[in-house]
Amino acid sequence: MSALTFNTLRFANRLKTAGIPAQQAEAEAEALSEVFEANLSELVTKGDLEKQGALIKGDLERQLAQMKFEILRWMVGVALVQFGLLTGILLKLM
Repeated sequence: MSALTFNTLRFANRLKTAGIPAQQAEAEAEALSEVFEANLSELVTKGDLEKQGALIKGDLERQLAQMKFEILRWMVGVALVQFGLLTGILLKLM
């Protein structure tokens, strides 16, 4: 995960410059830093997306292989039924 840093000292100094008492400014900077850390830990990374994409791709390939097998199985079954019907018809005509 890429590290996103929050400069608490800079933020606290900005608050102090704006007239906020030093102790309150530092407390707000620390609290905001904790919020950022908590929220950023839940973000999805590029690696997470690539991993999930690979899983989905593998699953789709597996499903496609199963579908191809099912289609082939049905085609062979239909061909056998057609062969049986044609054989029966030809035997009756002879």
